[in-house]
Amino acid sequence: MATMANSRPIKHISREELYTNLEARIEYLHSFLDFSSRDIEALVTGGKYVKALIPAVVNIVYKKLLQYDITARAFQTRSTSFEGPLDEVPDENSPQIKHRKMFLRAYLNKLCSDPTQMEFWEYLDKVGMMHVGLGRAHPLHVEYIHLGACLSFIQDILTEAILSHPRLPLPRKIALVKALSKIIWIQNDLMAKWHIPDGHDFQADEKEIVIEKEGYLHGKKILEGSDEEDGEQEVKGGVGVGVCPFSGVSSGVEGLKIGGEKEVEEKA
Repeated sequence: MATMANSRPIKHISREELYTNLEARIEYLHSFLDFSSRDIEALVTGGKYVKALIPAVVNIVYKKLLQYDITARAFQTRSTSFEGPLDEVPDENSPQIKHRKMFLRAYLNKLCSDPTQMEFWEYLDKVGMMHVGLGRAHPLHVEYIHLGACLSFIQDILTEAILSHPRLPLPRKIALVKALSKIIWIQNDLMAKWHIPDGHDFQADEKEIVIEKEGYLHGKKILEGSDEEDGEQEVKGGVGVGVCPFSGVSSGVEGLKIGGEKEVEEKA
């Protein structure tokens, strides 16, 4: 048995590359988590169900974040692009909260886009960077404990909603939950990467980090619906900010279900 174990090939992973080469880090995580074409197929075929959930998820997440003074504190400072009025004690109808909801909707839609492109993972890494005060004209600092908790909360909502779907076959439910979980945990790693000291001996100079508008990567807009104009168009299109096509959401997570596109349109 020992001979068999020793005969297995061991893949070399460069520690330095994990902290200096994002593509190498993503490849390692994909390999370790078995993120494969099966997961991509599950995301492609199940993306419409996840996207239908997003308005509900956004409302639930911000209701949770505003329950605690320590997480609500992050919304009492002006963001890079927000120029509207600022409520000293924000609530769900505060201008800055509506503005942040717009970005969370765009971000969750991005999670349902093409993970075969390196740009997808570059942006997830940038999301981690922006929460440690880098890459923004007005620095934003959010401690890792709150970021990790929020990601777990989002994963919990999505998992329950997908597994509660009345018509999706169980194998598709399992495949979609697994694929989303892997993406969320890679995002979790890319959050932690900017907070924990591991690999700081290879850290790049902060002067090399380019400040960009939110929703942009390398000067290119990659989050649809992350601009004020997009938000206005969304309202004109009949799905306004805070409008949720699912029943039972206003009281919390309980009763959250997802349905097909026709069902969502009817409820909306």
